[in-house]
Parts: sequence; C-alpha cells; structure tokens
Amino acid sequence: MAETENTLEGSVENILEQDTLKWIFVGGKGGVGKTTCSSIISILLSRVRSSVLIISTDPAHNLSDAFQQRFTKTPSLVNGFTNLYAMEVDPTVEHEDAVGTDGMDGFISDLSNAIPGIDEAMSFAEMLKLVQTMDYSVIVFDTAPTGHTLRLLQFPSTLEKGLGKIMSLKNKFGGMLGQMTRLFGLGDEFGEDAILGKIEGMKDIIEQVNKQFKDPDMTTFVCVCIPEFLSLYETERLVQELNKFEIDTHNIIINQVLFDDEVVESKLLKARMKMQQKYLDQFYMLYEDFHITKLPLRPEEVCGVEALTDFSKNFLTPHKPAITRGTIEELELKISTLAQQLKDAEAELERLRKGKTKA
Repeated sequence: MAETENTLEGSVENILEQDTLKWIFVGGKGGVGKTTCSSIISILLSRVRSSVLIISTDPAHNLSDAFQQRFTKTPSLVNGFTNLYAMEVDPTVEHEDAVGTDGMDGFISDLSNAIPGIDEAMSFAEMLKLVQTMDYSVIVFDTAPTGHTLRLLQFPSTLEKGLGKIMSLKNKFGGMLGQMTRLFGLGDEFGEDAILGKIEGMKDIIEQVNKQFKDPDMTTFVCVCIPEFLSLYETERLVQELNKFEIDTHNIIINQVLFDDEVVESKLLKARMKMQQKYLDQFYMLYEDFHITKLPLRPEEVCGVEALTDFSKNFLTPHKPAITRGTIEELELKISTLAQQLKDAEAELERLRKGKTKA
C-alpha cells in the first residue's frame, strides 16, 4: 500500500503552524539522522518564531558537527541567525557540575542517590529550570538513541515519585531532621525548612513540566527513522512508549530514501529500492494518521548552515524524482549519459595505452 488520497501531508508544515508548541522532541534509533532533522526543524522554526533553542541531550553531541560551530552547555547564537540558539548538555555530567559535594547540595545529592534514577532526573530538572528562565518561544530537543530518550521522558514522573518519597520521610520522622542539625551544630542551610524548601521548589517545576509534556498543544515528538526493518521496529516501540507516557506524536520523518533519480539504472540500486518500498508501505499502513515526510538519500553529508538550509526544502515539499520513466525525455537523457560515459572510457583507454607504450 503506497500513499493514498487520505494520507496526511508529507511535510513538517503542521509543526510550524502550531504556534502553541513549547517543547519539540526529535528522536529515534542511532544513525538515522536525528541531529540533521532536529537542526533543520529548528532552522525552519526560526523563520516563524521569535526565538528558538535547540538542545542536544545525546552524549555523542553531533550538533556542533551539523552546524560546524562549537557549542557548550550555555546557549550560543548560531552563526548566520539572530534568533536561533544551540547548546549541548549531558545529564550525567551536568549533575556533577550542578550539585556540589559540600553543604545542602551535597545532602540533597546523597538523599537523591538513594532513589534509583533520580540523580539524572534532578540534573534534567536543573536544565529545564535554567531553560525556562530564558523564555525561548520554542525548544527543540535533539535526543540520544531511543532507549536513552525514553528514560529522559520518564524523568518528570521519576522525580515526582522520588520527591514524594522524600516528603513522606519528612512526615514520618517529624522534626527529627531539625533536632539532628542542632545536635551536630550545623547551620541554617541544613535546617529542615531550607532542605524541604529546595525539594518543594524542584517538585513544583517538575509538576509543571510534566503537565506541559502531556499537553499536545505544548509538546510533540517527531520520530526519525530509515526504511529498514530494525528502524521500523524501533519506531513502533517508541510510538507505543510515547502513548504510554501520554506524549503526543503525529510526525514521522523517514530519512535516506532512495528515489528513482539515476539515469542509468543499477541492479543494486533497484534491489535496495524494492526493499525500501516494502518497509515504506508498512509505515504508511501502520501510521495512516501521521504526517510522514520522506527525505532523499544524499551523496554527501548535510553539514553547515548552507547545506542544512538547502536540504530543508524537502521538509516542506515532498521530493519528486528528477526523471519520469518511459518518456522520450528519459530515453534521450539516458543516451546522452551513456554517450558521455563511452567518451570518458575511450579517453581513459587511450591514456593507459600511451602509458604502456612508454614503458
């Protein structure tokens, strides 16, 4: 089953038009082109939004390579733009930087480590807290491969549960914490009110973010994949998990699609196209209510602002093959191409013969 009349528009135009979106996650299996896609989506958003921030949460950090510009954990203006910013963060490293080993932060750190998964979740919360104070119109997340991403999306829930446990400990042991701080002669920074105030403040931020993540008007997830079995399987798993977390997703980008653009046909190319078509049909069958954008495989890497901007047209208008099979124009082009190849081969043969004669 190929695309039908009922198929939704094959572009990301719907994301650009939805001006209420605050958080856009871009994710999928490793090596499918997530960073390229998230970078281009952020470029397109910069044309319709007042300010855009793209954040890489992938430890590999390919964002600097995509834009050919060095980024750090502090937002930097992308070269050639006035309203597009980028930053690269690693939740585990960020946590070490953000939370000290002395004073109240050290106590909170030790307390949080007793709850599985909450250490990364708290550093993620610190990052969200920082981002929210910056007041960007929309934030695009270039996420790590699927497993990492699913854990990232669980962080708000993990934090809510973890901080709830800490609050229940406070209720259970009453004023014991305050008595201990006085007994050991510790200052007010270790006082019960100070510690619980910090925890409560974190909890408020997380509850707010958790609510926003589950609001389809504010958050959406763009799945990136390639037309192969493992990628199809991973995308289905991702979509199911997103539904479980109540996170909206209605866009799939299928990257590295082979189109019938070659004048002289190749057996290998035809075989790969046939294989890809099988999985493309399955994508359209499984996700008939999704906007599915197909991107052509390029002979070169899409790096740098100029290349990203040039390739962005495929996100707005479906790619059409350059030639139509079975037409006079196609046959004339094929004859012209073959004639040029024959001419080049004859020139190479002549060069080799002259070299042999000299030897």
